[in-house]
Amino acid sequence: METFHPSMTPLPFSYTFTTTMSGSSSGATPNTITTPWMDRRIWSKLPQRLLDRVLAFLPPPAFFRARSVCKRWYALLFSDSFLELYLQVSPRHHWFLFFKHKTLKSYIYRESGGGGDNRGPCEGYLFNPIDIAWHRLSFALVPSGFSPASSSGGLVCWVSDEAGPKSIILCNPILGSLTQLPPTLRPRLFPSIGLIVNPSSIDVTVAGDDMISPYAVKNLTAENFHMDGGGFYSIWGTTSSLPRLCSLESGRMVYVGGKFYCMNYNPFSVLAHDVAANIWCKIQAPMRRFLRSPSLVESRGNLLLVAAVEKSKLNVPKSLRLWDLQACGTTWVEVERMPQQLYIQFAELEGGNGFDCVGHGDFIVIMIRGTDKALLLDICEKRWLWIPPCPYSQGYGGGSSSSNNGRDGELHGFAYEPRLATPVTGLLDQLTLPFQPYNG
Repeated sequence: METFHPSMTPLPFSYTFTTTMSGSSSGATPNTITTPWMDRRIWSKLPQRLLDRVLAFLPPPAFFRARSVCKRWYALLFSDSFLELYLQVSPRHHWFLFFKHKTLKSYIYRESGGGGDNRGPCEGYLFNPIDIAWHRLSFALVPSGFSPASSSGGLVCWVSDEAGPKSIILCNPILGSLTQLPPTLRPRLFPSIGLIVNPSSIDVTVAGDDMISPYAVKNLTAENFHMDGGGFYSIWGTTSSLPRLCSLESGRMVYVGGKFYCMNYNPFSVLAHDVAANIWCKIQAPMRRFLRSPSLVESRGNLLLVAAVEKSKLNVPKSLRLWDLQACGTTWVEVERMPQQLYIQFAELEGGNGFDCVGHGDFIVIMIRGTDKALLLDICEKRWLWIPPCPYSQGYGGGSSSSNNGRDGELHGFAYEPRLATPVTGLLDQLTLPFQPYNG
């Protein structure tokens, strides 16, 4: 697949074969030969079903390289039996997908006549935290005027930039497929978007930035889209009121345990939306008076809050901390803290500009705004390391941009699981059928 540009990595293990040298006596000791490649005599005799199972375990970049071996392997992407096997046995890949940052200010400036949209075909940058490797993905089919807003189940959610009812596109960049949802009912400017894709259902929540006039917005309501394999669906027919005096700051949402969570600002708190009950509530953030650049991330099925803590008037060293929301839904417990020596280095590079975080599986990526610097935290190993800059992205901040503190060149990311198949998008074909909607 041309969109992948992998880095070379050594094989994780080798195979050992025992052979007898020709011309040796009957009592000769066999020689042991170790090679990183499997003997073709063994490989050629493996049943096709077993070969397919091996290929289903490959990560997508390796799978697309393997497709060049023969016609049969090339056609596996279009084989229903292989894709069914893939969905059953393929391991989850807790990767990240990054895009170049596009500020709201630059969009408003372009729309007001300050310049045209000269953006070429959009591309994303896929990061594998296991191998510390970058890959490039093309989003050439996504039309201009859309921005990435969320990701789940192998699909990336794109939302229209234009003010008004929002158009939403679900894209599988591995397959190059696009599926469009019906537009939202309420006009909005830059709402917060939540997406959760399960094997047999899709839920989308669009919240905040209600346009109460052509020149004013207010965080008032949320709209929900639901569709599942059982035949129940709600096309933006389920709405809810947001808590009073909330400020979503056009942020994205994190899905954990049947709820969407997003940060609320001034003062800091967490907004939670129970999808099944369609109810919003506020959760008090820990140490909210001393937080800076708070972010919500999902990690191993838990909701974590990542933020810098600065108690300027108290004898407490500045630090970056992580809290875990407990099962009761109201209590936070500190689970990790950046080593102090590393934080001093981090704070010097960050320079008070802030940072953004995204989590997936055992990993959390912390990106310093306006730079190409990012830290990777392995929660299981309690290991921190600097991520090498993406070699495919050009025009980072670092003083190259005179506006927005260089933010138009930095990367912002999402948790992303690359998938060769997302059959749940087939549910959207039912939208053309005349069946009765369900708004429960």
